[in-house]
Amino acid sequence: MKNAEKIEKNEEQDLPTTPSNLLEILKNLEISYELHHHEPIFTVEEGAHLKESIPGLHCRNLFVRDKKEEMFLVVAANETRIDMKKLAGILGCGRLSFGSPDRLWRHLGIRPGSVCPFCIINDSDKKVRIMLDQSMMQAGRVNYHPMDNAMTIGLSPADLIRFIEQANHRPEIVDLSAAAPDEH
Repeated sequence: MKNAEKIEKNEEQDLPTTPSNLLEILKNLEISYELHHHEPIFTVEEGAHLKESIPGLHCRNLFVRDKKEEMFLVVAANETRIDMKKLAGILGCGRLSFGSPDRLWRHLGIRPGSVCPFCIINDSDKKVRIMLDQSMMQAGRVNYHPMDNAMTIGLSPADLIRFIEQANHRPEIVDLSAAAPDEH
């Protein structure tokens, strides 16, 4: 099956964990959160205006892999600047590239634009390492899409860790400051 056909097939499939499934899981774990609805956003720039109405640190997610097929979900504050070559050194792996939409679907059960730390729940084979930005984890409230880029959910970093651990993954907190691009 060609990549375009795979992507189209993925677009038609239901999410393995829907936003409502996720909210039910958070409720069952007694994790408090604040949910906000908005127009779909696909980039950090498109969502910049949300800072005015949604309190807390706004974050982004990078699904990357190296040539050996080791995969990482890097979760960082929007303001954390990341040079991919330097990130590879911090993660202790080979040269990184972004995971394809098909790989994203196969391993995290999510589509581009809605990637979030919560999709780690769909990685039942534990093939994706989840890396959390150390500076992000010092915030009082962190914000992510809850499986849908037309919503934002805010919760505490401690509750995020609890969710990841309940999903049978070990969150790795890393200092990404050394991944900042060199100033020219």
